[in-house]
Amino acid sequence: MRGQYTVEELVEQMRQYLGCPCAYFPPMKDGKPVVEAYHQARERGKQEGFFPMLVVVDEILMECFQFNGEDSTRQELLSAPLELGRELLQTWRSEADEDMEDPSAREERMGEISGGEGIDSFLGLRDFSGSKTMPVLLAEIPAQNPWEVFAWLPFGGWNSCPANEEHMAVSKYWFESYGAVPALMTHDVLEYVLPAPVSREKSVELALEQYAYCADIVDQGVETVGRLADGLAQSTVWFFWWD
Repeated sequence: MRGQYTVEELVEQMRQYLGCPCAYFPPMKDGKPVVEAYHQARERGKQEGFFPMLVVVDEILMECFQFNGEDSTRQELLSAPLELGRELLQTWRSEADEDMEDPSAREERMGEISGGEGIDSFLGLRDFSGSKTMPVLLAEIPAQNPWEVFAWLPFGGWNSCPANEEHMAVSKYWFESYGAVPALMTHDVLEYVLPAPVSREKSVELALEQYAYCADIVDQGVETVGRLADGLAQSTVWFFWWD
């Protein structure tokens, strides 16, 4: 039954599950200390061999972790060969196009490449009111590569959210192509950080990939792929949300 644990109990459960150093940040009005701690951890991680992740203390997310298993699942994900992320995204794009045969509907979905808003902060860090941050763990994931954090934080495979190994494949491709690194996770939100916005020349292709990966950011968010592309050309944070 959900709601049976206190925040403190969930923090301890998550720490035990992750099995790595974790710093807890309770809700606060100003999220600057959390963000600063994350970026400091990014720099330390380069020397100490870990990738930091902001993991929102969330009972549903903890249930996802428990459902996906622990060490055995982790080792399976780390040892299994990955699909090519680019090819995976192309397959999803082709399937989306087949589902939308009407050319006018495709054109409407694409829209003008304008009107987008850049993202330079973690949207999933704050509660729905925006008045304070969510309780969050800054976890030092002992992964050799950034895409391997999903072996410690398995949350996919439900509704239209990709499976864990698919997240890993796509994450590897985006890291190698754009330097994007997974940074924050709730039970239905995933955010990446990257060193600089993508160029406008690449933003449309990337927007089509992101739409194939997470249709909700367009269909229930910015409304058109063109608007998403315009926003990506201004963003150092990528936001994904699955309903």
